[in-house]
Amino acid sequence: MNKMLSITNVSVYKGATYIIEFEDRDAEFLNRDIVSRYNLKAGISLPLSAWEEIKAEEEYRKARERALYLLDYKDYSYIELFRKLEKNYSEDTCYRVLDKMVELGAVNDRRYAEGLARHYVEVKKFGRTRAFREMRTKGLTAEVINDVLDKYDEDEENTWYDRLYELVEKKFLRYLDDEKGVNRVKNSLVRYGYSYDLIRDVLRDIEEEYGEEE
Repeated sequence: MNKMLSITNVSVYKGATYIIEFEDRDAEFLNRDIVSRYNLKAGISLPLSAWEEIKAEEEYRKARERALYLLDYKDYSYIELFRKLEKNYSEDTCYRVLDKMVELGAVNDRRYAEGLARHYVEVKKFGRTRAFREMRTKGLTAEVINDVLDKYDEDEENTWYDRLYELVEKKFLRYLDDEKGVNRVKNSLVRYGYSYDLIRDVLRDIEEEYGEEE
């Protein structure tokens, strides 16, 4: 048998928050929109299952507001925002909120991936391997990341070779005076996410160009 709950008082607690008092259990707090939607007032009784549904709606409202607040400051991937919300809300609520954010266009993994790629490749000058690794930490799938990074593979005007050459010229050229410095630069460029073969080719061409100027 479904237990019935008797409401003895519904009143403003603070701002948009209402206090709901019961005959035989502790008081609870709800937003006024939820109170209005379910027409909660003193003197009514409702099944425990109905109250649990109301509480789930209150949790959804809070989680949705939290998601929108976070998205005001920066973009998140679906999984990244889910991880933020699951610290305080149930799994079902988190999925419901995230699906709503996707429906609204507030969460879009493809758009987010494109922005991250621009940051890591064009600003930070990372190679594909490092860019991929960093983007994976943001909760993006390998499929989405590869699809976005493929654009840079196909860029004939600014290839990975061109990007690495520019990086070495701007940041590492002064360290290429001796073998020890060259080895340090190689290690740094590997950490940047470039392949050994590409690093070798670029450093060889840098040596040919700048060696002739000396």
